[in-house]
Amino acid sequence: MQLEPVTDLPEIRPGDDLAALVADRATLEPGDVLTVASTVVSKAEGRTANLAEYPVSGRARELADRIGAVTGEEKDPRFAQAVLEESTELLIECPFMLTETHFGHICVNAGIDRSNVPGHDLLLLPRRPTESAERIRAGLEEHGLEDVAVIVTDTCGRPFRHGQRGVAIGWAGIAASRDWRGEPDRDGRELGVTVQSVVDELAAAANLVTGEGADGVPAVAIRDWEFGDLPESDELFRPVEDDLIRQALRQWAFEGGEH
Repeated sequence: MQLEPVTDLPEIRPGDDLAALVADRATLEPGDVLTVASTVVSKAEGRTANLAEYPVSGRARELADRIGAVTGEEKDPRFAQAVLEESTELLIECPFMLTETHFGHICVNAGIDRSNVPGHDLLLLPRRPTESAERIRAGLEEHGLEDVAVIVTDTCGRPFRHGQRGVAIGWAGIAASRDWRGEPDRDGRELGVTVQSVVDELAAAANLVTGEGADGVPAVAIRDWEFGDLPESDELFRPVEDDLIRQALRQWAFEGGEH
């Protein structure tokens, strides 16, 4: 498998045609996968905001005050309001906000970014990242780059581990996972639970190439990777009725004192 960064992309602005910009700079072949960071997708879609745009509700002020009291750091209630408006459920409210976004992704602060946003305070995640991936894929086809899958990626932390890694939040032209259930292991025993999250693994691999911070490259072309003949699925976000962790969090409350 080969991963090649798409370099020399300009600072992305609202209305920019990401597909055209990538097509001018990348050599893509049928069967390739293009990963695109959600940051540039959001910028092209005008998903920037300023804190002044968020009138503070009582709920937002309560959350900011409580988090500030526990962490010892002042929290802006306008930011808490932005998180609430970008979320459908607040799973943890203290000492940080863990939320479900409107498209089903669970992450801290609804994935709102406060870095690398020239001229604005906040960068919000794309409203519907899979639709964003579909538009980029269609745009590539218009430029003669056919049969290229697209994955919109983000970085987020993981329970029980330090650090962040790349994950998929939207995809087009590729299934989210491949199902190993029913396949034999090396000893002939049938696998019963293994479903491989392919789009997440490709997003994580691409993140090794894109980098972080000021050195970030927002797009990567992945070549010579094959999905195989296993059953496919587009399920990525676990449904609530099967999510034991979410069910437990709904009954959990933070009771810690000040640090």
